Amino acid sequence: MSEDLWPTEIRLSADRRVLNVAFEDGARYALPAEYLRVSSPSAEVQGHSPLERKVIGGKRSVAILAVQPVGNYAVKLGFDDMHDTGIYGWGYLHTLGREYETRWNTYLGELAERGLDRDTARQAPVKGSGSGGGCGSGSCGCH
Repeated sequence: MSEDLWPTEIRLSADRRVLNVAFEDGARYALPAEYLRVSSPSAEVQGHSPLERKVIGGKRSVAILAVQPVGNYAVKLGFDDMHDTGIYGWGYLHTLGREYETRWNTYLGELAERGLDRDTARQAPVKGSGSGGGCGSGSCGCH
């Protein structure tokens, strides 16, 4: 994926549940707020390594409150659950759109494996961690 891809349009739907993004290569994606929220590139969601990535349930009805430009390379999304630390670069948004079906099905499988669902706001513990802690809890030292 070339980082030189530029969006030609970024538009939030009236109900704030879909971010529509078009790119100069002709690709157009309608990215649901729930998908963007659970795929946030933030350390709170992704952790500091792949082993720390969190699977978050209960975001079916999340909405996007703000879309703020970050330089000329990304947008920062603010969600109505107060999550606003993810910076979505153009390449990442393009990848999320291009790989939506695969990533979404993986997420749904991970929810099921962990006994989570899209309606109940809970988070599965990080694999291999004891009783929580880590990024997002304040104990990792990054917040």
